[in-house]
Amino acid sequence: MIKVLFDLKKEYYFTSLYPLYLQLSKDPKYKIYFRAGKDHKRVLSILLIKQKSEIEARLKKKGLRITNSTTGFDLVICGDVLKHPQKYGEVTRIHLDHGVGTKTLRIRNIKKQKDYHYHVFLEGNCWFDYIKKLGWENIADFYITGLPKLDPFFWNGFFDNAKLIRELGLDTKKKTVLFAPSYKPSCIKFVQSRITELLPDHNLIIKLHPYSWSGKYAPHSQHRFYEKLAKKHPFVFLIGKEDFDIYPYLSLADTLISDTSSVINEFLALGKFGIIYVLPESQLKHSDGMESVSIAPKDWLKGAFPHMYKPEDLLTAVKTALNPTDKMKQKLKEYRQYFFTGLDGKSSQRVKAKIDDIMKERS
Repeated sequence: MIKVLFDLKKEYYFTSLYPLYLQLSKDPKYKIYFRAGKDHKRVLSILLIKQKSEIEARLKKKGLRITNSTTGFDLVICGDVLKHPQKYGEVTRIHLDHGVGTKTLRIRNIKKQKDYHYHVFLEGNCWFDYIKKLGWENIADFYITGLPKLDPFFWNGFFDNAKLIRELGLDTKKKTVLFAPSYKPSCIKFVQSRITELLPDHNLIIKLHPYSWSGKYAPHSQHRFYEKLAKKHPFVFLIGKEDFDIYPYLSLADTLISDTSSVINEFLALGKFGIIYVLPESQLKHSDGMESVSIAPKDWLKGAFPHMYKPEDLLTAVKTALNPTDKMKQKLKEYRQYFFTGLDGKSSQRVKAKIDDIMKERS
């Protein structure tokens, strides 16, 4: 029996880990547990409140086995590096990043934990080429398998767009725009001055980052403006903070507006055209000077996804994304092949097969 811990430092990492859980749960040699993090939210601008018990209740409702322990496991699977890796002991660490974007934090965190070995699964060649460019290809074992997180996009019938349209009350005669910014750096304030220009000709779905709701890493103003907007306009649909899974809305949307968020690449994986808001370059560095993104936003998916540099670009960018040229379609195809391996719904099977091999070697 192999004891497995799925470590949820943040609840929204669940989406990235769930497809692999489904694969491992079919194999009786794996006994699986989930451990929830504290996932604080800020209230009254000062107090940080733990949400651990609420998260555990939601996990139990899904029929999952919950634990508070970090020891006694053979295998730990995480959506980011472990917060206190020493607490987990001598365990095999599987890293499935919770995003598939360009933020360098995913590899930077692994480099910072140089004394702890990770088996890291990547979505395609683009990311491994960047890691080699840094000279970091030996800091972990890397596997280009595709990421399980993307699998549900390619499972027939997994997302029911017709049902979601009915639940939201979308106008089927209109194209649907999904606004899904990151929390930091973010285009939230830039876009809000113009976003109502999309109305009433489009359905507008707004899906904020979980941190935009909690108040810990971003101000509460990030969600308050859009709450007021949704109350005022009938064609604005704000997705609630308890719904952290953006994938059903990516599947549904005709186009997407974002900034540095991984949802840009996830929209690319679907073969659809999104819009990238290019933020001021001064915001795109870590405190030590390292670039916070692996590709400069102005160059990211250039020629395929329209780019916005100022709020006034909004309507033109949306029109371009909804009416792509043949050149845009060809560029999208090229990027999709380079950024991703195996967009076939079977990445979780490939990752599971590799884990089987790793655990055999360990025994």
